[in-house]
Amino acid sequence: MIDNSNLLKKLLARGRIRLQDGETLREIPAALPESIGFQKIEGMLLGLAIGDSLGAASEGMLPTERRRRHGEIRSYLPIRTSEYRSVGVPTGDTQLSFWTLEQLIVDRGLIPENLTRRFCEHRIRGMGNTTRAFIRNCKGRNVRWYSAGLDSLDNGALMRVAPVIVPHLHQQSPALYADAAIAGMITHNSFASNASCVALVKMLWHLLGMAATPEPRWWIDTFCGTLEELEGKTCYAQHRTPLWKYTKKRVGSALRRKLTVVEACDEWGSGPSLFETLPSVLYILANHAANPEEAIVRAVNDTRDSDTIGAVVGAAVGALYGMKGLPQPWIDDLLGQTRVEVADDGRVFKLLLQAKRHFWLTG
Repeated sequence: MIDNSNLLKKLLARGRIRLQDGETLREIPAALPESIGFQKIEGMLLGLAIGDSLGAASEGMLPTERRRRHGEIRSYLPIRTSEYRSVGVPTGDTQLSFWTLEQLIVDRGLIPENLTRRFCEHRIRGMGNTTRAFIRNCKGRNVRWYSAGLDSLDNGALMRVAPVIVPHLHQQSPALYADAAIAGMITHNSFASNASCVALVKMLWHLLGMAATPEPRWWIDTFCGTLEELEGKTCYAQHRTPLWKYTKKRVGSALRRKLTVVEACDEWGSGPSLFETLPSVLYILANHAANPEEAIVRAVNDTRDSDTIGAVVGAAVGALYGMKGLPQPWIDDLLGQTRVEVADDGRVFKLLLQAKRHFWLTG
């Protein structure tokens, strides 16, 4: 396994990565029980792809407009590019996540230069402005990988870091969190984004080892505890408070008032900014994680950035419940594509089999 702990130390020392040097970065994750099998990892990554695809066709709509047009979405909508079949087609959330997994398999771990090249090779469906600028930096300006990412508050890194867990399944070390930070900074290099990527990976690791649904406050305290440590007191031009403090306050208040997901997201928004995405994700999980199908349904129906919020919620409940927590029709009707230019149906499932062979069975 590649250990990027020293690389992260150098990036921190030279100010290349926007991240506080917290204790999490030296923490050894608890070993996962062998009894979980690979089905929990499959659940995490398929949950991501399913949430993305369920939310993709109505991404950007207000919940009221979505409901008027489609009713409550509980299955894939007909897709024009797939002959109007009701199938799961990915956005860049799935593409970038599974390109990450593919490169991890090829390199047997994270080599950031190679992952950067991978991100620039193929067309990305629904690409955000930050990722577009990152690709322009790499391809048009020949900027090195550690300088190509933007100081952005968008959620484009958060939604794709889950696969960095896979090489570490049998070899627990602080390198897990180094990989989360480095993989995130490639495109989005802000304190909020980098800290959120590490916090998500740490939370997903906990969920992989759990056998029962945690209490509602656990989601907020666990995520925001790591976020506070690694984001620190950083404030932003658009906000006068750190992301962790804002999220903890807004989600805590909504929980006390027992708001619906729609009501809560109306208060803080549910777009691509981490100041909207993160509270939305944590509020959905705090209220609906006991029912993984309902959690994903709420993510794709009650938010504006429905594909990304669906992907992150899907990864979380997939990690907690594994494949058995995901409705079989969602799995059966997922095309499993990672490319736009060519038809590569089933590629997602093939990559999961390769990952199982390389990192679980021989780990």
